[in-house]
Amino acid sequence: MDPSPAQRGALTEAKGIAATMPDMLVEARRVANTVLAGWHGRRASGRGETFWQFRPFVSGEAAASIDWRRSARDEHLFVRETEWEAAHTLWLWPDLSASMNFRSRLATVSKRRRAIVLTLALAELLATAGERVGIPGAGKPILSRNAAERLALTLAVEPPGGRGADAAAPDTRPLRPFHDLVVFSDFLDPVGEIDALLARIQQTGARAHLVQVIDPSEESFPYSGRTEFVDLETGVRHLATRAELYRGEYHARLDALRAHLSAANHRAGWTFLVHRTDRPATEPLLAIHARLADRHANRAGHAA
Repeated sequence: MDPSPAQRGALTEAKGIAATMPDMLVEARRVANTVLAGWHGRRASGRGETFWQFRPFVSGEAAASIDWRRSARDEHLFVRETEWEAAHTLWLWPDLSASMNFRSRLATVSKRRRAIVLTLALAELLATAGERVGIPGAGKPILSRNAAERLALTLAVEPPGGRGADAAAPDTRPLRPFHDLVVFSDFLDPVGEIDALLARIQQTGARAHLVQVIDPSEESFPYSGRTEFVDLETGVRHLATRAELYRGEYHARLDALRAHLSAANHRAGWTFLVHRTDRPATEPLLAIHARLADRHANRAGHAA
């Protein structure tokens, strides 16, 4: 049976993402290395089952804490430490819906490419810091130095949520209290759909960090004269004879949307950032790092 037009389109899209994934992974590592100097690991020893490290035995400790197998390989005694079970788990979600394909002449990359690069760069940073990272709906979070490569493979082969409308919203079922979810999206969906997503996240007890990835033309609306607008999600076209007449209403709606998202996230104690694709990718990563560091400090204070 021949594939349908929709299936052929999805296959072409999948091949396109897979073909550019190695380049995006290289770019993500370059971005990660730029900010790595200020990124500090937040792992700690404590009660848990995951191995963390061996350390020398200290006189006065219980003999039961000694790892005799490791100690037999050396002249010193060693203790096997496990990782604190409350170690950070972060879920990353790049919006892969059709609207993210947009790139104007004012930008060098599409919103989708920037969202994927930010996702992989953040995964690289978090893996270096010893954090667990994953994509909601793609299995358990990964505690591994090669987490970025594994997430890149997931996004290239079979991204969770598919490649249609569902690709814009993460699966909230894996989220738990003290987890963090970072979403890279243009957030240009109907406000009701966005509010429904925020409500689902809040019910899990997780904390969200929303990064609105937007093209500079979507920020400035530089259009004038006869202009045809195309909805990348639905294919609907609209011809404006004097596009500049739309500028005031467009800016008012965009400002209202951001004010709504900012207020909703402020009430929940979450993060809302705006990132333009003509700006360095390091900017939102540094901002997210600051939020995550604050989150960890607050948790450590409560644990003490």
